[in-house]
Amino acid sequence: MIVTFGDSTTASREGVWVYTDQLRERLPREAFHNAGVPGNTTEMARVRFEADVLAHRPRKVVIQFGINDSAVDVWKAPPATEPRVALPRYGENLRHFVAEVRRAGAEPVLMTPNPVRWTEKLRELYGKPPYEVAAPLGFDFLRSRYACEVRTVAREEGVPVVDICALYTAWEAVHGNACPRLLPDGMHPSTEGHTLVADALALRLV
Repeated sequence: MIVTFGDSTTASREGVWVYTDQLRERLPREAFHNAGVPGNTTEMARVRFEADVLAHRPRKVVIQFGINDSAVDVWKAPPATEPRVALPRYGENLRHFVAEVRRAGAEPVLMTPNPVRWTEKLRELYGKPPYEVAAPLGFDFLRSRYACEVRTVAREEGVPVVDICALYTAWEAVHGNACPRLLPDGMHPSTEGHTLVADALALRLV
């Protein structure tokens, strides 16, 4: 059993062929369980970790969080000024998942969160400090720090990492901005975006 553990970028999504379902077709001898929950931070995910992941007795666990952790809810009244989960705590939570997966005799695989890009709707919601509205990548700078933390945890804990950020950057170098093809709403991958993830993960899971 392989469990994919994450937020809405992992969870099933209407009209989108998500990477877990693509992997089921590519690796038909493997059983998969999609444990993605929209809106989840790593803090929320710790609460459900035993029931949603370890209870399935996985052989491998793919872990991808960060977009919700890094979000600063400037649209609230009063507006938030800090990320939902502080960067040090985010790293602690990732290390907890890694340790517990290993304790259960399974192999963890970390993934960086996919990039986020400005859309008109996202500018309406998040278009104020600390986000840099005038900068093309101004919605992504906080999330990129959390992606760096994933790489740090992977390196220090000796965990395989699939760098989704690097995949998107390479794609954008050839095709231009990831919206609308990979990120139609600026945040959630399209089927094509999920295919990039499935291509990379398939090599790690065999």
